[in-house]
Amino acid sequence: MSITARTALPTGVWTVDPGHSNVEFSAKHLGIVTVRGAFKEFEGSVEVGDDGSTRARGTVQAASLDTNEQTRDTHLRSEEFFHAEVHPELVFESREIRPLDEDTFEIHGDLTMRGVTRPVILSAEVHGTEIDPWGNERVGLEVHGQLNRGDWGMTFNQVLASGNKFVSDKVKLSLDISAIKQSSEGPVPAA
Repeated sequence: MSITARTALPTGVWTVDPGHSNVEFSAKHLGIVTVRGAFKEFEGSVEVGDDGSTRARGTVQAASLDTNEQTRDTHLRSEEFFHAEVHPELVFESREIRPLDEDTFEIHGDLTMRGVTRPVILSAEVHGTEIDPWGNERVGLEVHGQLNRGDWGMTFNQVLASGNKFVSDKVKLSLDISAIKQSSEGPVPAA
């Protein structure tokens, strides 16, 4: 859970601003086209200690997924995929964050979906900090990763006549994060 070198992210607690952030995923459909989706309800934080130790945590509401196709969304929320009724949250917690250079990091953590916890490795890039018009200090982060959905029990599939799969096992993750540094008074409301 620690970074051993000075980072581009100043010390403090940074809370994800869902109104200015995106949590997205993509997978191949029929082996020929990429289908993208997003989770609309999520929260997260990054804590950077004075000693450089860093940890990250995030929670996503499974039922909030949106692929722009209602029938597919209903199927993805079902027992064959996220089983959102029984397992309403996806939770990520970092174990270690390793700097690759001043702005990029490798995040080793645990992802819990469908009641299964498995390790994942994400890559993150800090895009800088800025003070918004309401006086909040913000940081911009871009995070990427990929996983095999079968590792979490999402094994529904169908092999087509061509040999392609109905849905790829590999799922790509993409997060664009705007996080606000917390003060003892909390953040100033923003639009």
